[in-house]
Amino acid sequence: MLELSMEDPEGLQRIAHALSSEVRLQIINLLNKGNMNVNQLAESLEIPVSTTASHIKILEKSGLINTELRPASRGAMKVCKRNFDDIHIQLNSVENFMKNTQKFFELEMPIGQYTDFDVAPTCGMANHEGMIIPEDAPVHFYSPERSKAQIIWTRKGYFEYRFPLVIPAGSTVESVQLSLELCSEAPNHDPNWPSDLTVWINDIEVGTWTSPGDFGERPGKLNPKYWTETTSTQYGSLKTWKVTKRHSAIDDVHLSDVTVDELGVLDRMFMSFRIGIKEDAIHKGGLNLFGREFGDHPQDIKLKIEYS
Repeated sequence: MLELSMEDPEGLQRIAHALSSEVRLQIINLLNKGNMNVNQLAESLEIPVSTTASHIKILEKSGLINTELRPASRGAMKVCKRNFDDIHIQLNSVENFMKNTQKFFELEMPIGQYTDFDVAPTCGMANHEGMIIPEDAPVHFYSPERSKAQIIWTRKGYFEYRFPLVIPAGSTVESVQLSLELCSEAPNHDPNWPSDLTVWINDIEVGTWTSPGDFGERPGKLNPKYWTETTSTQYGSLKTWKVTKRHSAIDDVHLSDVTVDELGVLDRMFMSFRIGIKEDAIHKGGLNLFGREFGDHPQDIKLKIEYS
């Protein structure tokens, strides 16, 4: 759910502008049925592709949809997907609002703050100043310098994080949500390089998403100049895993039957989150993780727990 308030008038204006067009409302309605590329949307709406692309740009800027480039028979195509099920606009003060609504615990974890890992070449990490450790040298992943990382990668293995929890005793956890920017890890880059990326929460396997490739055909929006001039990975896809009382989903698409009650979130003072490639994965295409200063999305690994 997208939360908006009077404390963010610019955000309200972007959403209001995005929803002020009948065509853009029709686009959102079409995306309710599934992901579509720009050509498919233009054909369904019977309008030019250029006009559709302009509307997509406004919706993307508002955050209501995400787009990602995927391989096509001729080059690449832009695939669009809806980002939220609901929009809530808070018109009164935050203090009064929070007294009477569901509570949330939120925390962002820098990608370099992993507590456990298993990596193999090609592997490495970098930030806005340059490479942090020697490339393809797994032993250096123990370095304290890892906390400064803004992009990390490995050809196989995993990264695990521990999120400290501050949730009142006696609470009931309604959902757990984790979002991060990521992609496969290919030599240089390759948009057609699938990788089966699995998520575990508190050692419970939540589900697997297959990254379509390693993206580098254009610079990432946040990348430093020295990195944009390389032939390396440039950006990833922003993906959101969510575990509720009913099931687990990725970007609101059913992923598995694992429920939040199975995770035992309140059984300890922290929640563990692991992402990696299983030994028996069909597509072992590696993993890139992006921090808030690399790729396209200005965020680290974002945790959101809804409780009552």
